[in-house]
Amino acid sequence: MALKIRKEKKGDFRVVFKLVQNAFRNEELSDHKEQYLVERLRSSDAFIPELSLVAEEDSQIVGYILLTKINIIDAGSNMHVSLAMAPVAVLPEFQGKGIGTKLIRYAHDKAKELGFGSVVVLGHENYYPKFGYKLTKEFGIKLPFEVPEANCIAIELTENSLKNVTGTVKYPKEFEIE
Repeated sequence: MALKIRKEKKGDFRVVFKLVQNAFRNEELSDHKEQYLVERLRSSDAFIPELSLVAEEDSQIVGYILLTKINIIDAGSNMHVSLAMAPVAVLPEFQGKGIGTKLIRYAHDKAKELGFGSVVVLGHENYYPKFGYKLTKEFGIKLPFEVPEANCIAIELTENSLKNVTGTVKYPKEFEIE
């Protein structure tokens, strides 16, 4: 059973919708609408097809990850491009087998290959540090809403890509944050 990670195809959309829905069904810190976010982001300017990835095992899609463009806006209204990782989803019966880890590492490598230097995540504080994520406040970056500081994290895909980048994350309107 070799895991294969590949770019999502249009024919995958229905399966990915159900996968994301199932993956977040019992998640306590979720609005249980992540599958709709994916649909909105696919038709946004922030969407990068090469960073919409599925994990397959025996020809079954068992995981999904999406990275989309965001901006970090500083006090002088200067914009710095970054990425948001949302969502990372693995079918419940396949969780705990390293699929999420493989998706994240693959997505990081792909994003770096495409020239992106950083990723911002609102996520579990005990999971993401193993990939090198640090608190956004260590970089001088804030999210535009109230959430526990421990869940606001970022990573530099290339060394010093967030050096001298401070400000507030501006998510695409499809995130429906405003």
